[in-house]
This record gives sequence, structure tokens and C-alpha cells, in this order.
Amino acid sequence: MAVEVHDVDVAEARRRLDAGARLFDVREQGEWDEVHAPEATLVPMSELVARWQEIDGGDQPAIVVCHSGARSARVVAALEQSGVPAVNLTGGMVAWEQAGQPVVRAAGGDDAQGEPRHEH
Repeated sequence: MAVEVHDVDVAEARRRLDAGARLFDVREQGEWDEVHAPEATLVPMSELVARWQEIDGGDQPAIVVCHSGARSARVVAALEQSGVPAVNLTGGMVAWEQAGQPVVRAAGGDDAQGEPRHEH
């Protein structure tokens, strides 16, 4: 039986993040290094089998993001099948940036001013 994937747009994702939800980025390290949301946690899709239990949205479903929303939709389906409540960020990091949300960039193009980089 197929699992229904629930999508949220950037505005709803921001509202949920402000209310305590957590954002998980499932892109690969190189994509993350180029640009990512400062509040995101990197759990690459290629490591999902080993690390899926790290994804926890707290009191709310985890918000999952990739570049454009396709990989994260697959991850959300897998998480939901495993009993982990999750939603897909429609449009991914492309939509996130277009909506003017803060990002951390590589090579000194840091828009988030002093936000710590992900350590892994």
C-alpha cells in the first residue's frame, strides 16, 4: 500500500519551524556545502538506511528538504512507512531561497551571519 506524502510550502514550513518543528536536509554533503538552511540537520539520502532514526520532528512531523522536492518526497514516504511522522518541503531548497528564507553558503557567501556550520 502506498503511503501518502504530505507536502508543505515554505510559508507553512517556516510557521512549523518557528513552532518547534525540525528541518532535515537529505541532499548529499557537496550540495549541503554549497547552500543550506541554517536550522537544518544534514542526513543524506545515501545514509538514510543507517541514520533514519536520527530524524525526529519533536512534537510535530519532521520537515524534509532536498534540492527541488523529489528526493525528499521519497524519504518522507519511507519515514512514514517506518512510523516517523514527516512532511515534504515542496520545491526544496530552490523554493526556500526564492522565498527569501535564510541560507548558509560556502566560500564566504554566508547569508546567515555567523550561524555554525554543520559538523559531521
